[in-house]
Amino acid sequence: MDIRIGIFNSPREISFESTQPANEIEETVAAALAGQTGYLKLSDKKGHVYIVPTVGLAYVELGSESSRRVGFVA
Repeated sequence: MDIRIGIFNSPREISFESTQPANEIEETVAAALAGQTGYLKLSDKKGHVYIVPTVGLAYVELGSESSRRVGFVA
């Protein structure tokens, strides 16, 4: 799952791949935005943890869960 997180007043975004399913990530983002934690905490498939304060979140974009194909399609 490709994830992109936009931050207010920052020209760059956080972009990484995660092994978590889309519905689990959506629930985590919704809980963070509802004010239950005050921050969004996600991890990538390499084990890195990303913690972003919800005040700074501009957007969270979830990509496809399927892996990209390599090679030619006939």
